Amino acid sequence: QVQLVESGGGLVQAGGSLRLSCAASGSIFSLMGWYRQAPGKQRELVARLYSGDNTNYADSVKGRFTISRDNAKNTVYLQMNNLKPEDTAVYYCNVRTVLLNDYWGQGTQVTVSS
Repeated sequence: QVQLVESGGGLVQAGGSLRLSCAASGSIFSLMGWYRQAPGKQRELVARLYSGDNTNYADSVKGRFTISRDNAKNTVYLQMNNLKPEDTAVYYCNVRTVLLNDYWGQGTQVTVSS
C-alpha cells in the first residue's frame, strides 16, 4: 500500500524560504512531484521529477524552486526560495508508480505574507 507523508509547510515572509518533503513508501515510483492549489483556483503543477532526473517546472517558479529526490529514502523535496505572496497555497505531493497509478499526499499549507 502506497503511503505518502508530507512535511515542511508553514508561514514565511516574502523573500523567505521553505523546504517541503514527501516520504513515499509501498511501491517503486517513476515520477514524483508537487502540485499546489490556492483558494478559488484549480490545482496546478509546481514541479515534477522523472526517474531519469528530467524535471518540469511551472513558469512561475522557475529559478526560485528546486525539486530533488533522495532515492535511498524514497523522498522528494521542494526547495522554495524567494517566496512570494502568490505562492500561498496548499501544496500536494504526487507520485506515480511504475504501474502508472497516481497517489496524492494529504497536503501542506504554505502561507507567504507580504
